[in-house]
Amino acid sequence: MGFVSDVLSVPAVLVGLVALLGLLFQKKPASDVISGTLKSILGFVILSGGATMLQGALNYMGPLLEVGFGIRGVVPNNEAVVAIAQQTLGAQTALIMVFGLVANLVFARITPFKYIFLTGHHTFYMAALLSAVLGAAGLDGWLLVLVGSLILGGLMVLMPALASPYMDLVTGGAGVALGHFGTVGYWLSGTVGKLVGNREDSLEKYQFPKGLQFFRESIISTSLVMFVMFLIAALAAGNAETMELSGGQNMLVFSLMQAVTFAGGVAVVLYGVRMIINEIVPAFKGFADIIVPDSKPALDCPITFPYAPTSVLVGFLVSFLGGLVSMLIMGLVGLPVIVPGLVPHFFVGGTAGVFGNATGGKRGAIVGSFVNGILISFGAAFLLPTLGALGFANTTFGDADFQVIGIIVGGVGNLFKGSPVVIAAVLLAILAAILIAGTVMHKGSKAGRKAA
Repeated sequence: MGFVSDVLSVPAVLVGLVALLGLLFQKKPASDVISGTLKSILGFVILSGGATMLQGALNYMGPLLEVGFGIRGVVPNNEAVVAIAQQTLGAQTALIMVFGLVANLVFARITPFKYIFLTGHHTFYMAALLSAVLGAAGLDGWLLVLVGSLILGGLMVLMPALASPYMDLVTGGAGVALGHFGTVGYWLSGTVGKLVGNREDSLEKYQFPKGLQFFRESIISTSLVMFVMFLIAALAAGNAETMELSGGQNMLVFSLMQAVTFAGGVAVVLYGVRMIINEIVPAFKGFADIIVPDSKPALDCPITFPYAPTSVLVGFLVSFLGGLVSMLIMGLVGLPVIVPGLVPHFFVGGTAGVFGNATGGKRGAIVGSFVNGILISFGAAFLLPTLGALGFANTTFGDADFQVIGIIVGGVGNLFKGSPVVIAAVLLAILAAILIAGTVMHKGSKAGRKAA
């Protein structure tokens, strides 16, 4: 288990290992192997450092909003859920992750979905979710690990495949896929964008008035927007609360510093992403050609940010607005109240904005990310009952794929309660049906393209 937690669940090390193997398979000189491996690891470390800066700033805003606007309820947080799960399900989670990685390679080899999922922490989170919901459904021992591993491996090829058509639009065919378990939301945003907008009317082409040209620099516009948000939250919470939270700092200075820290985090993330793409894609070719020919690396959602930075900011804000609207509706209809989590709305909502913009321009980005905000809010509420029995009632997963898979597994578990073998058979039958249907559709579309 030490190898799993120390290597496979650490994205930087996992990607560095893939780069190392790929460069060795290509028989690159030792200097290239060392350089490529270290740069791949450094890229992820830089990306993670930027993400930590982002989360640190957002973690200040949450308490300010709670005090200032009286927002209380369940806050989605993947890390919190996983931490709780590991207290009782650590061994099952680790085993599902290890065999899930093996299943990913097998499915990528035997199906048309040639994706290797390299976002290690999301693999670990999904393994934790599966161990929890399958355990709640009545599975245990080897049956739980077997079913969980196969579902995880299937998701690791199916979700990048679902995002693939839109991802090609986002990246212009850069050779990378999306490996992040918010894919249902991204796909929905891209689909909605295609229906409501025009991709030629891109947010990234928007011309600001001459006096506001500095807004074209994403780091400047991000700083200003976040400064306004922090200042509103601080004013609503009051000077006493803000000074206590900031350690006695002036409200204006505190708001400004958190805003520029957030923007700095975005800049660091973008730099790390560029380094990863420059190193991992060429290195991955050697690894993929040996194990899974023609495969693509599936990487974390910030991989999309450099392609549409304005859409990331708009997607975050509009997705958060969708979360606020959902929170009000939940309070009215008696559902558990899900407080919009700033971290999921930034990363997932921002990526949804990129997908919506890629298919429907500015209207697609706005409508698509708003729909995503509603999806991950209500998805979190409906997921709660499948996790509550295991002590997760005060938190839940914040990204769409965790929610959808948890609800499906929980639904099958309730339908065939008390029959773990039947539950396992039904879940694996559903997975097989999706893989077979996807294979048939892929072959059909390939034949159509050849005929054309």
